[in-house]
Amino acid sequence: MVKIIGIIGSPRIGGNTAFLVEKAMQSAEENGAETEIIQLGKSNINPCIACNKCKETGNCSIDDDMESILENLSSAEGIIIGSPVYFGNVTAQTKMFIDRSRPLRAGFQLKNKVGGAISVGASRNGGQETTCAAIHDFLLIHDAIIVSDGAPTAHYGATGVGGGKNDCQTDEAGIETAKNLGKRVCELAIKLDS
Repeated sequence: MVKIIGIIGSPRIGGNTAFLVEKAMQSAEENGAETEIIQLGKSNINPCIACNKCKETGNCSIDDDMESILENLSSAEGIIIGSPVYFGNVTAQTKMFIDRSRPLRAGFQLKNKVGGAISVGASRNGGQETTCAAIHDFLLIHDAIIVSDGAPTAHYGATGVGGGKNDCQTDEAGIETAKNLGKRVCELAIKLDS
């Protein structure tokens, strides 16, 4: 059975991003995956200090929750990362996670893992595409394989409209793209794993 990790990059617990990542994970489970969700807002993650120890040893010099998160990522076949839009990009929590993933570049430990992006932002402000692009860049730099939601008019990544608390729960298009993304990540991960 393949394992799909869902990363919730929001500092807010139980908000729009969590809702859509959970929908994607439920869909992945329904299609045959084991899933696990990591809430960055509950994790103790410090910023990268550019000490380059990871380049020398393959391990980060900072002792916090990233060590277990990196272990989970390297053992999974799929990764879905969700972030709300903060000033046209990912949250600080998501960016710290991205920066601290550098030890996984040793030996390209995320190579050929299947990945996807979810972003949430207010329709009046935009930024969903640039947030998805930042997540896609992270996946590409790690040599992962990116999928879209697989709909007839495939989206850049799953996006939701949410400017206030729990707005995404009524965003039918956002829910559908999140579910489709979870299914697509699972389907391709199973194909690659067989």
